[in-house]
Amino acid sequence: MAGIHLQMDPQWHTYWRNSGASGIPTRIQWDLPFGVTAGDIQWPVPRKMPPDDLTTYVYEDEVVLLVPLKIANGVAPGSLTVKARVSWLECKEQCIPASADVEAVLSSGRERLPSQDAALIDTWESRLPKSGAGLSAQAWWEKDASGDLRPLILEWRTPEPASEADFFPDASDAFEVQGATERLPSDASRIRLRKAVKKFQSSWPHRISGLLVQKSGNQQLAYEVTLPISAATEPEPAAETTSAPAATPGGTVPPSAEAAPFSQPLWRMLCYAFLGGLILNVMPCVLPVIALKILGFVGEARNDPRHVRMLGIVYALGVLASFLVLAGMVIGVKAAGHRAGWGMQFSNPQFVVVLIVLVTLVALNLFGVFEVNPGGRALDAAGSLASKPGTAGAFFNGVLATALATPCTAPFLGTALGFAFTQRAALIVVMFLTVGIGLAFPYVVLSWKPAWLKFLPKPGAWMEKFKIAMGFPMLATSVWLLSLTPAYFGRRAWWLGIFLVIVALAAWIYGEFVQRGRTRRGLTLVVTLALLGGGYAWAIEQQLNWREPIQAAAGEGSLKESAQGIDWQPWNPRAVAQTQEEGHPAMVDFTADWCLTCQANKRIAIEIPSVRAKLKEIGAACFLGDYTRFPDDITAELNRYGRAGVPLVLVYPPKAGAPPIVLPELLTPGIVLGALNKAAR
Repeated sequence: MAGIHLQMDPQWHTYWRNSGASGIPTRIQWDLPFGVTAGDIQWPVPRKMPPDDLTTYVYEDEVVLLVPLKIANGVAPGSLTVKARVSWLECKEQCIPASADVEAVLSSGRERLPSQDAALIDTWESRLPKSGAGLSAQAWWEKDASGDLRPLILEWRTPEPASEADFFPDASDAFEVQGATERLPSDASRIRLRKAVKKFQSSWPHRISGLLVQKSGNQQLAYEVTLPISAATEPEPAAETTSAPAATPGGTVPPSAEAAPFSQPLWRMLCYAFLGGLILNVMPCVLPVIALKILGFVGEARNDPRHVRMLGIVYALGVLASFLVLAGMVIGVKAAGHRAGWGMQFSNPQFVVVLIVLVTLVALNLFGVFEVNPGGRALDAAGSLASKPGTAGAFFNGVLATALATPCTAPFLGTALGFAFTQRAALIVVMFLTVGIGLAFPYVVLSWKPAWLKFLPKPGAWMEKFKIAMGFPMLATSVWLLSLTPAYFGRRAWWLGIFLVIVALAAWIYGEFVQRGRTRRGLTLVVTLALLGGGYAWAIEQQLNWREPIQAAAGEGSLKESAQGIDWQPWNPRAVAQTQEEGHPAMVDFTADWCLTCQANKRIAIEIPSVRAKLKEIGAACFLGDYTRFPDDITAELNRYGRAGVPLVLVYPPKAGAPPIVLPELLTPGIVLGALNKAAR
């Protein structure tokens, strides 16, 4: 048994597996030797922190999170070094994310000997909740719902008279068990509680799980349960209950019930996915690739129509293969017990660095610095394409279009992906492939209808100029991606710019002296490879240190950027609720530095004089949820409103508990002003 020992200063706390209205559970990422595997986190019973409307479940002073380790048969006796990276959120008036790398040495042998920490681990094992089997616990709806709220009755048999009793629920994306607890009269041998359940989706849960907690004298007892919820009448006494599901590795707890079915039919979600993929073609993220693909069709117009159709199909296969990879990432992240979201790969700084280098190379290719055709000679003006001609180039264009599409959310797409991310693996794949079909559809139609190509300009010398001109938007894409890196690397980010200069120099040497040169091509190729290898080792590994991004505070970059406009505050559900309780409206903008749609919304419809004046007029508080680093609490909030990614803008009326007005993905000043006027009435 391993233990992660967290010790808090006075008045500070960390969080249980269900943090409640705010906070993030502690997470453990293991680095284990061969033959050693880690089980699920075993969470001691937490303390409930009021108020009822913003309840959190916390640990104060200290806690030991226990994790069973298993050593496989056949592992040789000796010392085994166990390492882990522990991440947690510690809060007082403010909350500070922190992490630490820890390690311990296990002695594997034939005898069982207590370690120096055995007593501490035994103490905290005694504080783990017990199985609820034998309590005859049961749950039923007391009556019909009132809007999105419905009263739930919990009852169990108590082994000892209890002075206090409560229920600590597991987390769920489909519903929330609210913090307030009402104890109802019952006989001395049973405990009966009333809890309010708030649903976020179309149907009510059929199961509920968590801890039944009671205080008997000076002793606190807690029991893990998973209970079926009966209809709105008192059920017959149950024989026993099952134990609750354990947390997944890393500290995330699966939802206590299956996600409720989405309120929209599947056929409609598939239509939304197709339309969202289709609209992605005109989003700013993908526009550079669109021009290149159209240029490719013009260049191929003189070829056999069958060849053109084949290239269209290969391009579509490149898109679909990329979306299959994205679907696999989502399925893998969910299987690991974490939350998944659209554009989540942009929270990975290494992915951003690789994409910047790739897009820069594409721009250099368009400028004619080097060619990607294996022959090494420049193509003539009429036949020059944006990338390698033929099937390989078509497939690569599909992959690149998908990679550049992921920072954007188009109309319909957010709703479709929000639905997909709550479904099983097979349906996730179907939804992602449908988006990919929408993205590839215009090019497939063009390739199968060559007659329509007559509406495009005829091939000629203009194509070489157009190809070079298209290098500039591709280079602008690279610059935009480069602007994201300070959030990950701080002042070290400028070393990535130095490496891009080295890459450009190497590409020029390769194109000028290897592809178009006639002498000493082997020596020049060695120089090119030496430049790339040395530049990577010096600029990327040593100076940028791209494997160790900085730990920036959430929202720091976005808040600084907007310092002279709207007075943004970091998003916190507790602060939003308090604003409503004080009788003020609130606007929340969930955004990310890598989301071009978000940035366009901000400049066109949010950070403008008329909206700033309206916000001041109605006394609205403004909160910014920074999704740049893909924080789990914002992912959960997006999922609550059926969105898989940003942008998401919410406008809350000045009434405690009133639901927000959910704005569409693409905003206009009229949409934002209309929502603010409606909220202020």
